[in-house]
Amino acid sequence: MTYRSLSELRPLRLDTVAAIGGVLLAAVLFPLRFLTSQIYLNTVPVILGTACTLYLLSLYQRDDPGAFPTLPSAISMALPSAVLVGLTGLVLLTVVQGARTHLFFGLASVVGTLVIGQIVFVSDRDLHPGLLLLQIVCFAFVFRFTALYATPGYIGIDIWTHHEFIDAILADQSLGAISHDKHYGSPFYHLLVAASSLLYDVPIRAALYLSVGLVMPLSVLLVYATTNLLVSPRWAVLATALYAFASHVARWGMHLIPTSLGLVFFLAMLYALLRVMRIEYTIRDFSLLLLSSIAVILTHQVSTFIMLVLLLAAFLAQFVFVIGPLGLTRLDASVFRTKKPVNLVGLVVFNLGLTIFVWSLTPYRQDSFLATVLSYFTQTLEESAGFLNTAGDSSDGAKAGAEAAPTLIEQLVPYVDTLGFLLLLGATFVGCLYVVHRRRAEQSVFTLLLAAAFMLVFILGLPMFGIRSFIPTRWFAFLYAPMAVLGAIGVRTLRGNMTPALVAAVLLVVVLVYPGAMVLAAESNAENPVFSTQHERLAYDESELAAAESIGELTGSPQGEEIRPDQQLHTDHPYQTLFSRTGAYPSTTTATVPEDGVANHGYTVYRSAQSTEATYVTDGDGNTRIAHLSRGQLCRPDQATVYTNGDVTMCTPSPASN
Repeated sequence: MTYRSLSELRPLRLDTVAAIGGVLLAAVLFPLRFLTSQIYLNTVPVILGTACTLYLLSLYQRDDPGAFPTLPSAISMALPSAVLVGLTGLVLLTVVQGARTHLFFGLASVVGTLVIGQIVFVSDRDLHPGLLLLQIVCFAFVFRFTALYATPGYIGIDIWTHHEFIDAILADQSLGAISHDKHYGSPFYHLLVAASSLLYDVPIRAALYLSVGLVMPLSVLLVYATTNLLVSPRWAVLATALYAFASHVARWGMHLIPTSLGLVFFLAMLYALLRVMRIEYTIRDFSLLLLSSIAVILTHQVSTFIMLVLLLAAFLAQFVFVIGPLGLTRLDASVFRTKKPVNLVGLVVFNLGLTIFVWSLTPYRQDSFLATVLSYFTQTLEESAGFLNTAGDSSDGAKAGAEAAPTLIEQLVPYVDTLGFLLLLGATFVGCLYVVHRRRAEQSVFTLLLAAAFMLVFILGLPMFGIRSFIPTRWFAFLYAPMAVLGAIGVRTLRGNMTPALVAAVLLVVVLVYPGAMVLAAESNAENPVFSTQHERLAYDESELAAAESIGELTGSPQGEEIRPDQQLHTDHPYQTLFSRTGAYPSTTTATVPEDGVANHGYTVYRSAQSTEATYVTDGDGNTRIAHLSRGQLCRPDQATVYTNGDVTMCTPSPASN
């Protein structure tokens, strides 16, 4: 292996300096792993250092005369059929087994590997982007709709509240039915599902799947359209696959709430934004951008804030290229076509003003949404902000309250959950280094780079200081869009510049590990977790749903103010949310069960899942922990059983004890 000289490659150019700086930053951050067990502090420095090192190797290796290894034509032609057979097998497995089991997720991982393997390793002659996109979309449909098919009710927690809102809108034939809630100011999701229910003459659940449910898998094509504005079809297809297989993207394709629809409009807005930056746009193109941004504002508040972060990134990119520091305006025409930066000041001001106006009129907790959010953020800064204050981080949730030393599986599960994200993050780092080269940098790619950087600050940076007011877990699916585009550019960079043997090894890791890691992540299998002793099941079977309905009928579904404090119902989390969000028993909360002790509540509900799966309770100090409870720990012998269906039991104070 030979290398170019440093003087020949001008090592002080921006991308080289950034890569060297990335290696140094990774070295500085590495010791933080000894101060905290936060998963991202343990892993991101390693990923950053590895990505920067690979990029530096791609710079200084001489071009190897050997061609990059590709699959034989016979295998390339057979792989689409193999993927189709695999997808058929996924459907049959779900129908026969009645759920997405471990076998389902194993086969899904293999199918995902076959798809990405085609994209990366087939020759240019055998590459058919349309056929690959069809496979990706079919995989997205099958992976999501098998979960929806196998789940009797809904997947997730918030969806039950939105079902009640839609039902109220249909009953009153008016949006005024939810005038007390923050979604009154962003009602597009609820109106869409309600209209679909009326149009198709189907129940709300079916209407949801026929509207938002159908749109979610198709929305991945917007990532292809966006990436194809920058690179060739092969890498645009790769970006589509990286995005479609991502765990958090799959999550919002199954937990269908306003976040899901907000994500669709966000992707449309991202495409329109890059389109006006890359072409000589017309009024139609800018109208699409404007309408997409308005749709986000009228759909979901968190999505709106993320969109504003994207617009801020685009505005800063415009500022950079108007000022022109470091010679960034001297583009290489062979990479990107020279184009004057688009003026986005008017768009940013309009969307910011409309957002403030809508949020000021949106009711939320006895005040406007804007005032409440600002109050919460101020309170967070005053009470819980602090360096490395990661208490309550979701990534450590499985360990909360645990006193015993964690088992091997407990130590490995967080890494399995984040492995797919870390692989994509590494490819994103390489893509970012590629686009900051002064002759390859331009407004569109800098927008993606800055947007990804800002989102990572909200997702990974602020929680390290105890600031979680921005609900960082909702940001991942949005972050995956610019990451997928930059990640595809990063993979293309390594494939084109590194020696074939080394790049083939790197790409094999991506092909073999990325799909499986995303499939096994908790967000992809919330209705039937792969690691059921570490992750709660965010769906319910027929007996659990029937029990909630029957208990509601038994108690008369009293209003919250009609229930005395001693009559509050206690059960595990997340099951307690089903009672409160459906109105079956509004005053319901998580049970307090001391370690190896019993609950001291009057009204409790036990379900068999508490003994076999991961469910959450609180200990005597109020800390949340995973517990495997026996029936006697929640329903004591001195209580009376007022309802049971063999799987779920409700216990109340015994009359004999009074």
